[in-house]
Amino acid sequence: MENLRSALGFAGILGKQEIETVLRDFKGHTLKPGEYFHRFGKVANEMCFVSQGGLRIYALDASGNEVTKYFVRENQFTVDLKSYYSQRPSEDAFQAIVNTQIFVIHKSAVERLCEQLPTFYIFLKCITEAQLLSKINDNDFLNFGDAKTKYLEFIKRYPSLAQQIPQQYIASYLKITAQSLSRIRKNLQKQA
Repeated sequence: MENLRSALGFAGILGKQEIETVLRDFKGHTLKPGEYFHRFGKVANEMCFVSQGGLRIYALDASGNEVTKYFVRENQFTVDLKSYYSQRPSEDAFQAIVNTQIFVIHKSAVERLCEQLPTFYIFLKCITEAQLLSKINDNDFLNFGDAKTKYLEFIKRYPSLAQQIPQQYIASYLKITAQSLSRIRKNLQKQA
């Protein structure tokens, strides 16, 4: 809960009493690897804060293969924005990749808090912008360099996740085969 309390203090928008008011509407959940915060085809009516662990957000390609789009790390908020605002079924799934502690708030509570606390609305807009910029920056490196360069940048950007998550998720995110990633890792170990 302390991580969430600290995150709600982002940019000093919410005062201490406002933070305590907002905290009351968050509910804690623990997810094991493979369990979902949000599934395909469901309307996103909740947002979450990842206190510990991490989530992968993935979609299915035309052949039905899972394609990892990005990861949500500790101390980040997440929601399927497209589904949340349109109230249409989601095309993405949000799955725990390691043991993960999240705090969840329902859309109805968010709307009520925005009416009660105008600063909470401002806070949400700020974190939405910050998360979108973070996602752009995190994924920017995927467009440049070869597979080895992308993998080295991945482990630089996600050092703790790189050690914990299954290789196939990393390979999918980097848009390479699991076999290619295995070769890259073996070559790097030989060089070390």
